[in-house]
Amino acid sequence: MTAPSPEPPAPLAGVRVLELGNYIAAPTAGRLLADFGADVVKVERPGRGDELRGWRLHGGDTSMLFRTINRNKRSIVMDLRSEVGRRTVLSMLPRVDVLIENFRPGTLERWGLGPEVLDEVNPRLVLVRVSAFGQTGPLSPRPGFAAVAEAYGGFRELVGEPDRAPVRVGVSIGDTIAGIYAAFGAVMSLFEQGRVAAVPLERRIIDVALNEAMFSVTESLVPEYSAYGVERTRTGGRMEGIAPSNAYVCADGASIVVAGNGDGIFARYMRVIERPDLAADPALATNEGRWARRDELDDAIGRWTAARPAQEALTLLDAEGIPAGPILRASELVTDPHYAARDMIQRFDVSDGARTMSDVAFPGITPVIGGRSLPVRNLGPDLGADGAAVLADYLDLDPAEAGRLAERLAGGDAASGPDAGEVAS
Repeated sequence: MTAPSPEPPAPLAGVRVLELGNYIAAPTAGRLLADFGADVVKVERPGRGDELRGWRLHGGDTSMLFRTINRNKRSIVMDLRSEVGRRTVLSMLPRVDVLIENFRPGTLERWGLGPEVLDEVNPRLVLVRVSAFGQTGPLSPRPGFAAVAEAYGGFRELVGEPDRAPVRVGVSIGDTIAGIYAAFGAVMSLFEQGRVAAVPLERRIIDVALNEAMFSVTESLVPEYSAYGVERTRTGGRMEGIAPSNAYVCADGASIVVAGNGDGIFARYMRVIERPDLAADPALATNEGRWARRDELDDAIGRWTAARPAQEALTLLDAEGIPAGPILRASELVTDPHYAARDMIQRFDVSDGARTMSDVAFPGITPVIGGRSLPVRNLGPDLGADGAAVLADYLDLDPAEAGRLAERLAGGDAASGPDAGEVAS
């Protein structure tokens, strides 16, 4: 019997990352790198650690949000404003490939850890900087969370119903998209260093602004205004300029999304909902005509879905190749067979600091390599859980010496470290 082939190393195995981030944006970048094998060391302030530990807290002192965003990392505690903290970071730096931070611009420089100082210690270091408005420009000194950046980037104006104030989506979308860009920037810079002998410092500084991350996903918002003077408006569940594509309530109270806006799909779609007159109407043969009559189409579709339960509606639509799907709730995600087939739901025993819960579902790793999600190695670590091991690895200390230094670093004032004015989310 042939022995199974060993698992190949993860794509980023051997890459070392020092994460000085707090909240969501920079830690999301660190999570993406950690998911694919990088050794990500999360530096947390003494006492409270990353404030995310207390966000959406339903019990104990460590939230499931923290456990999720900071999976596959190691935690060490130190006060970056202290001299021992600063010296320790600089001592670790020769073995670090990527440093991620999301402090207010100028904060690292004020602590004596600016780009030029870091470059002197490690001239190949990739420095990923996440901030509200970037490292340059008139707004760069401002603090800001993603909610402000979503508004300033033009994104928030597009979300919600047209006759109401703009709303936010149900997750920290600005932080997440900025984190994805930050991780991409880090990998891009590492890739360049594999092709170029010496990459100058300015090209190894990845400057991610939360507002620009959101501006980048507004598609043709600005070109349409610049070319035609057209200001896009909020359209609720619809997509601007495309019809019919919306969410519809079914007889059992569940909602489904149907995207029947393709020219070749539309006629089939109308026949499924028992409106052959709409299928045959030449004025509806193109998207322009359908958008002009979007209210009429949504009304016809809504009446059809309201007369049958969601699963029946989806079965009929699927039989004719109409893109449609259920709007899943958390209770449905954790039992969905498609997610299970790709290991996109992974279960762990996890502590919130007060009790340990068994078989808790967490999302898998995206993108998929080899047909299934890579396994999550560990959830977000307890505060300072890996301090001695990290110091031993990065500073070549014996275990006893590493333990003593870890205790010294963790012994700072519980109120020390950056406040919300110094951090971009």
